[in-house]
Amino acid sequence: MSVTDELEKKGIKIDTLSPEEQQTYFTMLNAVAEAQLTPEKLRDYIISMKGAVEDELTKPNLDLQADLFLKARLKNYMLLESFLISPQKAKIAFEKAIAGLGGK
Repeated sequence: MSVTDELEKKGIKIDTLSPEEQQTYFTMLNAVAEAQLTPEKLRDYIISMKGAVEDELTKPNLDLQADLFLKARLKNYMLLESFLISPQKAKIAFEKAIAGLGGK
């Protein structure tokens, strides 16, 4: 089973990603297939995907659901990026993310 099939099995549809995110996803797949994925490249991909989400968030007239999902994805990318940059920064970001999960 391919990575794409695994993601879709878990409810993540590749065709729902923005064009920039799709391009980044397929670039990552190619890098993995060629065994060229390094921590630096992974960090660059995360930063690229984070930027794509930030661009989407700047679009006017987002409905509430799209805005909420984009913000959640952005928060995930920020957390992943912090793990790749610095363990201490990752710990702080992780603690903030956990604290934000409280009874809303």
